[in-house]
Amino acid sequence: MVERVCGTPREQFLDVCRAWTTNSTRERTTALVYSVGWTQHSVGAQYIRTGAILQLLLGNVGRPGGGVFALRGHASIQGSTDIPTLFNLLPGYLAMPNVEHTDIDAWVDDQRSAGHKGYGYDVDAYLVSLLKEYFGDAATPDNGFGFDWLPRIDGDHGTYRTVMDMIDGKVFGYVVLGQNPAVGSAHGKLQRLGLANLDWLVVRDLNEIETATFWKDSPEIETGEIVPEQCRTEVFLMPAASHVEKEGTFTQTQRMLQWRTKAVEPTGDRRSELWFAHHLGRLVRERLAASTEPRDVPVQRLAWDHATEGDGPWAEPSADDVLRRINGYDLTTGELLPGYLGLKADGSTSSGCWIYSGVYADGVNRSARRTPHTEQGPYDAEWGWTWPMNRRVLYNRASADPQGRPWSERKKLVWWDADAGEWTGHDVPDFPARLPPGHVAPQGSTGPEALCGDDPFIMQPDGKAWLFAPHGLLDGPLPTHYEPHESPVRNPLYGQQSNPTRKVYGRPDNPSNPSPPERGGEVFPYVLTAARLTEHHTAGGMSRQLPYLAELQPALFVEVSPELARERGLAHLGDAHVVTSRTAVQARVVVTDRLAPLRIEGRVIHQVWLPYHFGHTGLVSGDVVNDLFGVVEDSNVFIQESKVTTCDVRPGPRPRGQELLALMERVRAEAGVTVETGTRIATSHGVPHTEESP
Repeated sequence: MVERVCGTPREQFLDVCRAWTTNSTRERTTALVYSVGWTQHSVGAQYIRTGAILQLLLGNVGRPGGGVFALRGHASIQGSTDIPTLFNLLPGYLAMPNVEHTDIDAWVDDQRSAGHKGYGYDVDAYLVSLLKEYFGDAATPDNGFGFDWLPRIDGDHGTYRTVMDMIDGKVFGYVVLGQNPAVGSAHGKLQRLGLANLDWLVVRDLNEIETATFWKDSPEIETGEIVPEQCRTEVFLMPAASHVEKEGTFTQTQRMLQWRTKAVEPTGDRRSELWFAHHLGRLVRERLAASTEPRDVPVQRLAWDHATEGDGPWAEPSADDVLRRINGYDLTTGELLPGYLGLKADGSTSSGCWIYSGVYADGVNRSARRTPHTEQGPYDAEWGWTWPMNRRVLYNRASADPQGRPWSERKKLVWWDADAGEWTGHDVPDFPARLPPGHVAPQGSTGPEALCGDDPFIMQPDGKAWLFAPHGLLDGPLPTHYEPHESPVRNPLYGQQSNPTRKVYGRPDNPSNPSPPERGGEVFPYVLTAARLTEHHTAGGMSRQLPYLAELQPALFVEVSPELARERGLAHLGDAHVVTSRTAVQARVVVTDRLAPLRIEGRVIHQVWLPYHFGHTGLVSGDVVNDLFGVVEDSNVFIQESKVTTCDVRPGPRPRGQELLALMERVRAEAGVTVETGTRIATSHGVPHTEESP
């Protein structure tokens, strides 16, 4: 079945299975490493859950050399999810309140609804401490510690919904920090049309990227869809400081915070994001100081009193002070907290992110530690600091058997020391330090006190690992196979073609390629995926400006197999254009046997691959590959499905200007694409899910 569905040869799949299982024993462990090749799908969360289930079944969770690791695409992407840039999370993965949370008690009750065990039960302490950091003395028990000053979610506020709201005239201003959505986000044309319908746009970057120049050099200038003289958006481009021109922390995929020291002062008008956010907040607060509008109260109540370094009103905020505030304080003594176990729900502690509490324990910046491997033990506990509590392996109680003995002498990590009456070992135990293996929690107990001695998964509401997840995932308790939103083949397992909970935006400006059982899919017979090159960095805003990297990868190219090249008349190093229902992209052809065709359900399915780094600024330029993808999302985390779509590949350069628009009209007509194509998310029911009929 795997071979039928995925095209992976049976023996190759079995080789992987044998390697994985034979290295998952008492004496050996296997780590599972994934990247955006898994996440950027309409079933991305379930892909990762599948990996986690397999690792649990094989005994590779909580043990050294095991685990599930995300290869982040940036130095601190982990940090920007821990202290999130996501609309539906507060720092430390606390849920953002929604409109049903009438007060703080309702929010706490909702978070505790899954069960009563473990440290997840103490969410009240984590949230109240966060609110005390946000609002300081203004957060009191009488006002719910300022809970009502937090925003409430009332729907989809993700980045793609926001762009559509720009087009629809609902969003008027936009601030872009360290991103290049005109190139790096799915459906680049949709992004640029949204940017063109704003009153103002602020872009902070190292270079003048496409998101700042869309109004004068985007593909839509050539087609007449954006006219520079008529574009209403006022763009403010603000130069940003690079990572060597500012201090602070990176948090990498193993949850390790590492402090970086500023190497040189930023030149000219370059400033750090910390400087920008601090002074923007200061100016807004000054503007609203005399306001009597209720909506301005949260801003007025913010404890915006960060320490600064240097003289004058425009001094640089202290990153060290910010890290101390993130660590948190005992507000009764003014002392820095030793860790999250000290957080309280009575308003006597503060912390900007509960999982980071302990990074500044005892007044020491532990993220700045750099003890060499040769001078410490096997797990390098004195290099940087890992959340939570410098535990290098999460759920490491699982490295010992129910009686507290290591599963393996060779791989031992933590164990129960009966003489000392505590857990000890090579790592900080991720378990109550003095809770013995045989302990049975009292009836009616809650929180950490409800944990038994053999409950290693201390953040789970029952202390156990979940193979079956009764809640927390919108698309079901167990993973299964669904085809992508756009696929050339029918789902062989179910009548339901694709994830029935995927987020589909049926709009005239966001067409979908047809997939079975819809007709017209033969117009887009090939599978397209996009990825990265070693020589370029994400959307290319940094790397396309550097001569030595630009020279190494000077042009956009498309990889195809020799079989596909023969089928479509493509010449090695010649020009071709890749076509979807959104646009056509031109690239040089690279014919290679490493992109082998797949055989799925008896059919030969060709694959097409492009790197997505190119745009219209820099020393080298090229078409925007992400223009080929539409917007459809995973329902759990709102991530776009930009790792797979269907396409056609045609020899020669693409049409330009109005001829490109004419090609799109012909292609959509040939495939029968309408606003309802792809919007029947429940295959058997056939009810379209468009903007007009949600």
